[in-house]
Amino acid sequence: MATQARRHMPALLAFFSLAFATALVAYESAHGGVQSHHLLDRPDLPAISNWFGLIVLPLLGWLLGIRLRNHLTSSTRFGLPAGIRAGLACSLLYGTAMATSFVLGISTVTSGLFFGLFLLAVVLPIYRIECIFGFVVGMAFAFGAVLPALVAVVFAAISALLHAIFRATMSAMRSRRQARSNDASRQVR
Repeated sequence: MATQARRHMPALLAFFSLAFATALVAYESAHGGVQSHHLLDRPDLPAISNWFGLIVLPLLGWLLGIRLRNHLTSSTRFGLPAGIRAGLACSLLYGTAMATSFVLGISTVTSGLFFGLFLLAVVLPIYRIECIFGFVVGMAFAFGAVLPALVAVVFAAISALLHAIFRATMSAMRSRRQARSNDASRQVR
């Protein structure tokens, strides 16, 4: 990928994210007004307007652009690195499935997908920005951008914490194993 395009990647993704958010808000505005969503779907909690998506989506797009700019090299000129592409596509599909099941009133699927996020947070690094971005974009048509972003940040924090603990534990185990191996080799001599 050309250096010029790589340098402008954050601005380009922020622009396209803003265009997507603008299209969502324009559609809602033309069809009865821009929606607001209550936290936890409870009327006694504050409502967040979908207008805030005009801030959240471009910000997430900018952050994804920074990650892409740092990971794209001349060897990836025909596409995104496989890990980023997989994280983005899978989280987009996951968010879309969750939002679609909610809109269609299939609460068992919605609940299953929601609680499945806990398992995914343990197994996969869903704290990466491409996962957060894809999830938020996938859910934006049903919930706007802010509520999915809040959910994504909570699960991303869980995932980051669990993965950090796992890496630290594995590193400590390797260090102990290496120390035992060194001690055993000294005793043999």
